[in-house]
Amino acid sequence: MGCFTFVKLMMVLFNLLICLGGLTLLAMGIWVTVDGSSFLQLLGPFSSQNMQFVNVGFFCIAIGILLVLLGLLGCCGAHKESKCLLLTFFSIILIIFIAEVAAGVVALAYSSFAEGILKAWATPTLQNDYGQEPVVTKIWNTTMTELRCCGFTNYTDFLGSNFEEENGGSLPPSCCWTNNAPCSPGEAERSAVQGCFGHILEVLKTHANIVGGVAAGIGVVEIAAMIVSMYLYCRLDKRVS
Repeated sequence: MGCFTFVKLMMVLFNLLICLGGLTLLAMGIWVTVDGSSFLQLLGPFSSQNMQFVNVGFFCIAIGILLVLLGLLGCCGAHKESKCLLLTFFSIILIIFIAEVAAGVVALAYSSFAEGILKAWATPTLQNDYGQEPVVTKIWNTTMTELRCCGFTNYTDFLGSNFEEENGGSLPPSCCWTNNAPCSPGEAERSAVQGCFGHILEVLKTHANIVGGVAAGIGVVEIAAMIVSMYLYCRLDKRVS
């Protein structure tokens, strides 16, 4: 077996594994979204009766679809020896890799800038969609309940929102230490519940080694995929010529 054939075979097998992983995530995401209660029962002692998995389900579905499409693209490109598919596969991996590196640099070196970008998205969502859109409301309720936080920055994100107006000036229960409705702005101010962005940063700092290790592992896999796909692409050029 020649080097080209071996690399081609490894490329196909590697992308088949990516497809299987994507299908697994996709199936799990659909299951969690459609029937979260049975998923909770499967987790047994590791589950919480108050935990909602709609955000995890949608995330798994999105990542699963992306992995399936990426795996099929890589498999077809290697099996059919298609320069176009291999180049497309390489380009997508490169874009994902650059985006991950850029996000990491911004998060580490410009945390205040990253916070500003996220706040520009989160604040209008809390002001206009929380309490109106079921999915948005469920995601934020899950986040605030599990992390014991309130809003993105703090309770002020809900002041003047549609939710406050429709509930007679009350804020979400998570914004008060009593965690019971009604939660008035005054009680929320006295409770001084931290915003969710601060909690997420603390969690990331606490598990920095794990997060860094996972990120490094993903980066190595992506670099390897780009090297293999470009090797096949270049060898196809030589074979054609």
